[in-house]
Amino acid sequence: MGGGESGVGAALLCKQQGYDVFLSDAGQLKSNYQQELEENGIAFEQGGHTVATVLAADEVMKSPGIPNNNSMVMAIVENKIPIISEMELAYRHKGESRIIGITGSNGKTTTTSMIYHICKESGIDCAMVGNIGISISRQIAVDPRRLYVVEISSFQLDDIIAFRPDVAVLTNITEDHLDRYDHDFEKYIAAKFNIVKNQTEQDFFIYNADDPVTVNYLKKYPFHSKPLPISMQREQPKGAFIKDGTMQLKQGESLTMSIYDFALKGKHNQYNTMAAALATSLIGIRKDRIRDAVSSFESLEHRMEKVATVRGIDFINDSKATNVNSTWYALESMERPVTLILGGVDKGNDYDLIKEMVSEKVKTIICMGVDNSKIHAAFSGVVPNIIDASSAEEAVKKAYQVSAKGDVVLLSPACASFDLFKNYEDRGDQFKKAVKEL
Repeated sequence: MGGGESGVGAALLCKQQGYDVFLSDAGQLKSNYQQELEENGIAFEQGGHTVATVLAADEVMKSPGIPNNNSMVMAIVENKIPIISEMELAYRHKGESRIIGITGSNGKTTTTSMIYHICKESGIDCAMVGNIGISISRQIAVDPRRLYVVEISSFQLDDIIAFRPDVAVLTNITEDHLDRYDHDFEKYIAAKFNIVKNQTEQDFFIYNADDPVTVNYLKKYPFHSKPLPISMQREQPKGAFIKDGTMQLKQGESLTMSIYDFALKGKHNQYNTMAAALATSLIGIRKDRIRDAVSSFESLEHRMEKVATVRGIDFINDSKATNVNSTWYALESMERPVTLILGGVDKGNDYDLIKEMVSEKVKTIICMGVDNSKIHAAFSGVVPNIIDASSAEEAVKKAYQVSAKGDVVLLSPACASFDLFKNYEDRGDQFKKAVKEL
């Protein structure tokens, strides 16, 4: 069910493994996916589900974007047909390959990319897959590797049965996607903790010991893997910590490294770097290789990406900040006055979480969304100026007009992008185009 990257990747893997496979999508498939299915002789339908055909299945792989209250999904459940996630399907067919799985509300893309960068620079036969890049099923079907570095969303963990990463990383847990979890934070937390539910004593679990939500739920969700905390608040007997500007790894090959040699700046990136260094040390990568790779890593597109400096004003694209906590982290790393571009589709945001940070760092907010009333209500009286804009181009022009030399214009929306843009990449690309046109 679902004909996006997960669904088509799963179909290719099923076909290769000899399943009788049928793909069903309620919407229209992209032309490249249609072509792939046709070339591989995979039967499919689009524009709606044929109920009898779907309910004739022995098993259903549901794409992560399809919610459980979808009428077709409810009919499948009623008919007692097992539903699995694409992660589960891929896990069955990974062979002897190992998996480093990364989840969390913030930082998972950066951490995943850094782990992959360290592994690749160290000559390991690996691929970066999952919520970033191509689906893990496609990778296994088309170009199998010895190691899969997998970014995993909560949705991808919802329907796992036996899926088990050798190394699990949980960056943090903050309120996000609550619309998908009946606005029940506990259900979302439970989905994140699925990453460790099948781990054994041979496996490792890296988590943020400074994140109160994670720490509170460690006892509630029992796991069997080796827990490895990372912290910037206290020394850890195992795992990793930062003290007096130095990172120390206490597992695998021990390593000490100055935070001033980290390629990525900002406190949140120190957590990401610790997690990546620790994860790669566990699979036997030497400390000199880790040190070199951490120093040479480049930041990602749409994640605190420096676009340009125009007349002394820096423009930074953090379009991937689709929740309030991501925006908090972005603001926390700012050392100069900020013009903040906020707004989009609100996923139940609590702006109180960033009020103090906004008050301290932000002089103007540019609201870029169809409905900006909640942002106005939250920050009226907190910042001197709140200005509306209905496109990336208008937001950039207005931000430029109100900013002075030495300021930073930061696109860090704290919201999903679907009101004015196709996705966060489109939002970031339009922002960058507008900056370049200045």
